Amino acid sequence: MGKSAKRTKTPKETETIMTEVVCPNDTNPMGILQGGRLVQWMDIASAVCAQNHAEHICVTASIDSVKFRAPAKVGDIITIKARITRSFKSSMEIFVEAWAKKVISQKAYLINEAYFTFVAIDDYGNPSEVPETRPQTEKEKKEYTNAEVRKKHRLSMN
Repeated sequence: MGKSAKRTKTPKETETIMTEVVCPNDTNPMGILQGGRLVQWMDIASAVCAQNHAEHICVTASIDSVKFRAPAKVGDIITIKARITRSFKSSMEIFVEAWAKKVISQKAYLINEAYFTFVAIDDYGNPSEVPETRPQTEKEKKEYTNAEVRKKHRLSMN
């Protein structure tokens, strides 16, 4: 048999959805979810997404465009959705949204979104090649194209 084609995966194949409940130990004295706790949850969800795509352990390389849009409070249900936008040689950009939902009203609203970059590593901590991303929807194709622009911007900031 000849050399196999490079593996590809769609964003939907590795999409990760994580749910948390805001407990008192997750909040500030006003009962509002701490930003650092939310970013920690988002980092975990995006790491799971990256690792499912790469089929390797992945480490956070950067977080950019973190936008806190609204507060969440004790008792709110937080849903975090992480989806790959594009993979490069050993890195991947993951877009993450966090939504809060009030239990009584069931009203959901966007509280945060950010782009995370992860690098896949092998057993020795060296970068490892990852599968290509195969966008399917128009939105995924737009995110895929714009990921190259965001990557260049991130690299220019160093």
